[in-house]
Amino acid sequence: MIDWYIISRNLVHYGGHFIIPIVIAYFFFRSNWIKVFLLLVATMLVDLDHLIVEPIFDPNRCSVGFHFLHSYIAIAIYGLLFFINKTRVVALGLLLHMFFDYQDCFW
Repeated sequence: MIDWYIISRNLVHYGGHFIIPIVIAYFFFRSNWIKVFLLLVATMLVDLDHLIVEPIFDPNRCSVGFHFLHSYIAIAIYGLLFFINKTRVVALGLLLHMFFDYQDCFW
């Protein structure tokens, strides 16, 4: 039996991590869209903080507020970095990452 709940949850979560960055990169950074897309996807490395907890993956755990790179203080820092030109794209990727991870808190 197909569990549409899990499929839709994963589609929103992982689609947000990969589809939204390519759309943003293409439409807002057209001259450098490939570079920007790769930078946005590289912000997935923020999930390395999952490796220091047990269990590493828990589908029912809300990452935001649990992992140290997903903490509210870290999110505030990402928000501040958004206002610096040299860090804007990376900060955007991190903020998008937090937004789509936050979606898991409501499923």
